[in-house]
Amino acid sequence: MEELKPLSDFFTAIEQDGRISITHIGIYAALLEYRAKMGNSNPIVAFSYDIMKIAKISSAMTYHKRVKDLNAYGYIRYEPSFNKNKGSKIYFHESDG
Repeated sequence: MEELKPLSDFFTAIEQDGRISITHIGIYAALLEYRAKMGNSNPIVAFSYDIMKIAKISSAMTYHKRVKDLNAYGYIRYEPSFNKNKGSKIYFHESDG
């Protein structure tokens, strides 16, 4: 079950982190799913609407806030593109898969 290791590692990392909500978890899991579909590349280049669809999130504001939180808390590195025709880069830490 090596494909579940990044998610398992994330759950271990957030165990004592009270800042993390179910929305953060859903987005992180969606990012991992998207990454798997993209051949486990690091970084992934993604549009918010692609990740929101996987995570079942309808609010772009919620998505962006939670992704910025995950970046600020050190779980991912997020580089927004600020260009609607170019996806943002999201880096995973090497221990995350």
